[in-house]
Amino acid sequence: MTPASEDGDPQKFSTVEEYLEAALYDVEPRLVETRRAIREAIPGAEETISYNIPAYKQDGVVVVQFAGYSEHTSLNFFPSGATFAKFSDELTPYRTSKSAVRFPLDEPLPTELITAITAFRAKEAAEYAARKHSGK
Repeated sequence: MTPASEDGDPQKFSTVEEYLEAALYDVEPRLVETRRAIREAIPGAEETISYNIPAYKQDGVVVVQFAGYSEHTSLNFFPSGATFAKFSDELTPYRTSKSAVRFPLDEPLPTELITAITAFRAKEAAEYAARKHSGK
């Protein structure tokens, strides 16, 4: 979704607001709704830009990211193995990649699924941070 700047290079975002404002007209409402679902699941998370897309950090760990494209929006997370295993039935209707789930623009946005995945990832991130800090 990264629009080109005046010199033709991809636009660089420094805030989630900038990212949302640059979104295509038909994608922007879905991105706003994705943001709301994520914030509902992890209200205290740090909102930032990582890899030029919105990201949410908790305990110093990126929990999830989201992005918008001309044909879909995506929820991105890594590592993804446990998440894909936990939500395998719910994710069946969607295309997935190594670290993302794609939600087609012509289908309703599954906000409850986005919230559930985000909450699950937040728990994983907290456990990882705890292990990291304990040295185990």
